[in-house]
Amino acid sequence: MEAELAVAAKMVVLSVLVCGLLFLVSYLCELLLLRPKSIRSKLEKQGIRGPRPTFLLGNLPEQKRLQSKQQGQSIATRTDDDDDDDDHAAYFSHQWYLKIFPHIEQWRNEYGPIFLCSSAHIQQLVITDMEVVKEISLCKSLVLGNPSVTSKVLGSLLGEGILASNGSMWEHQRKIIAPELYLDKVKGMMNLVVDSTTTMLRTWENEVQRQGELAEIRVDDHLRNLSADVISKACFHSNYHQGKEIFSKIRKLQEVLGKGLMGIEALTRWFPTTENIKIWMLEKETQSLILKVVKQRSEGSYEKDLLQMLLEGAKSSGDLNGLSYNKFIVDNCKTIFFAGHETTALVASWSLLLLALHPDWQARARAEVLEICGDKPLDADMLRQMKVLTMVIQEVLRLYPPVLFVAREVFETIKFKNITIPKGTLLQIPIPFLHQNPDLWGSDAHKFNPERFTNGIVKASKSPQAYMPFGAGSRICVGQHLAMIELKVFLSIILSKFCFSLSSAYQHSPAYNIILEPEYGIILQMRRASP
Repeated sequence: MEAELAVAAKMVVLSVLVCGLLFLVSYLCELLLLRPKSIRSKLEKQGIRGPRPTFLLGNLPEQKRLQSKQQGQSIATRTDDDDDDDDHAAYFSHQWYLKIFPHIEQWRNEYGPIFLCSSAHIQQLVITDMEVVKEISLCKSLVLGNPSVTSKVLGSLLGEGILASNGSMWEHQRKIIAPELYLDKVKGMMNLVVDSTTTMLRTWENEVQRQGELAEIRVDDHLRNLSADVISKACFHSNYHQGKEIFSKIRKLQEVLGKGLMGIEALTRWFPTTENIKIWMLEKETQSLILKVVKQRSEGSYEKDLLQMLLEGAKSSGDLNGLSYNKFIVDNCKTIFFAGHETTALVASWSLLLLALHPDWQARARAEVLEICGDKPLDADMLRQMKVLTMVIQEVLRLYPPVLFVAREVFETIKFKNITIPKGTLLQIPIPFLHQNPDLWGSDAHKFNPERFTNGIVKASKSPQAYMPFGAGSRICVGQHLAMIELKVFLSIILSKFCFSLSSAYQHSPAYNIILEPEYGIILQMRRASP
């Protein structure tokens, strides 16, 4: 009897294992074969084409091959239509995106402004057709959302914060975070931004004095620290020195994650590789540091800053969509720490580079700042009057946008411009290809020309939706007002105190590291501006 029961038990266990294996095989077959094939078939029947995918890896091998082919090719080369031999700027091409994303350029030329490609099993519809881009930008439906793959590939950096969440969770987070970054509240942060900038510039002044009237400074590192200081004080009532460990961990996370973001390496994120172990350790350490700050808050009395609003919002919410209280706080803090300072610092760095390359615009912007400010303390009304500086920043954001893609996942079948897009498709709008499209911006689309923004963004191109440095639609960056205030303060004070030119040590190599950054930093020659 016991032997029969033992045999029966083994049979039950074997049956469960077999059923589990069959379920797993069925799931993988659906995920990796049937679903991608169905999406491709529906789109191809509507005339949308693209490169043929390989089994499991999709078009990643071909993408990698095209990128490798571009490696080592300099983008600091003279363009054919530049006639001014003395113009240092003529030797710099702003078409860096052709080197980073050669596959998009090749496939767009071969298959048209809307084409289909695969990143492993994920079917991507790459869109550079302006009419479709406009419809997507104006769509407010929750049918379009942040790609679910974002929280998987960048989960250690963004978790399920506002940049990676969807549905009611995203709406709840936006209601908590967005009001703290409205323009009226951001204006109240002016003095804080001015004080932090002034403190940084004392370091530059000392360096100029030490090196003898002219100093070589890697400005992007200094601006990262400055922006981190501002976001810490503005949103968390601490300073950079107290929060530098968190910023350091997040920066390291960004660097490690960015290495494999566009390649086959992204498919191995679950395996205990050396890089993944490093990511998991950094994620754990970052979480511990943030929770330490939260614990300090719970034991004391603090002003109602962004962190305090997050804490209260998490407590008052009856539904965090399965997230624990701690994870809700940690994920949004990481998002704010990363998105709130890294992007602003890089735009400021690119702005100084382009002003160094174009001394005429540097002189115009400086003259405007000195005329408006004089010896008076900088205030929000002065920033509003700085038309030339605003135009410069807008043009820098056009040529060097920090975020390079608007990506949306289709959660239910939807229609744009007579194209029925099936559920599960990932929509991808490559921002640089729109920002430098001559059909939208004119024959000088690849050149630095702030004059195009003389009458504002609406009239700068043939379609206002072609300009999206802060994203598009209802999911546009909640921190854009703070970013613009910071950029104007940083640049106006720097211009009032320094003249600068490009160092011969600078190598022009914009790189995609989740966001757009200078691979070798931005090195400028700084000297005190004449009174």
